[in-house]
Amino acid sequence: MGGFEGHLYPGLSLFLYGLYHAGLLSRAVICNSLVQYPSHPPCNKGRWARLRQMYYIGFLKILSSCILVVQELHNIHWQLVLISKMYHQRNFMYRKQWQHLTLYLSFFLNGCVDVVSQNLLPKRCIVLEQGAQALSMCLLLPLMVSHMQDTEGVELQIHMLLIQVLFLLTLVLIVELWAPNELLLRMLKAFLYLVTGSWLMQIGFMLYRPISGYKWMDDDKNDIAFATTFFCWHVAFNAFLMIWIYGFSKLWYCYHVTNA
Repeated sequence: MGGFEGHLYPGLSLFLYGLYHAGLLSRAVICNSLVQYPSHPPCNKGRWARLRQMYYIGFLKILSSCILVVQELHNIHWQLVLISKMYHQRNFMYRKQWQHLTLYLSFFLNGCVDVVSQNLLPKRCIVLEQGAQALSMCLLLPLMVSHMQDTEGVELQIHMLLIQVLFLLTLVLIVELWAPNELLLRMLKAFLYLVTGSWLMQIGFMLYRPISGYKWMDDDKNDIAFATTFFCWHVAFNAFLMIWIYGFSKLWYCYHVTNA
């Protein structure tokens, strides 16, 4: 996740995934359903019946992971080397790029698990999908901690805030394995995905394309303080966004029920 695009694209993917879960949560609350994931629609005859019955969230995860891998390799001109032997020494090369690729691989495998569970197994295995999500976050958390080794000032502060959200999200995903139908956990998961995605995009703008046109100063205490303030604004914005999604979904379902 180096450079502006390396923060923007993963952040956008996580934010959209959070919107997806927020929509599922709203439908579960409105319809008074304990199981948030919809079941397969009944089989219909026709040429496109099988395509209409498929779930595409797993394919979207795979596609986004492949795009992120291509973007990462493009940044280093497709010259990915693990070990370089120079002057009779062993040196590991592109350590951050290998961290990124490891993370994207976990997301890719998560998407593969979703595709298998949702479209290939006779009965959908929700626990398997949730376990793959939890595993991806368990890999992301230590990678992000290692990512902070060379950071200081504003960059260190904004990444520490990101790690706090990732830790809470990892904890929620692990607890969800034992309470898969708990709506409170689903709400926290959707909210934390939204915060993670929006803040990761904000990090890209703050570090590489500041909106004001002035670079953030690592030795300025005001910049460090306002970075935390902006994070709090992101938390509040995503909370209001989830409320808006629920309100819009409520009106949408009421409208369709009235006209049904």
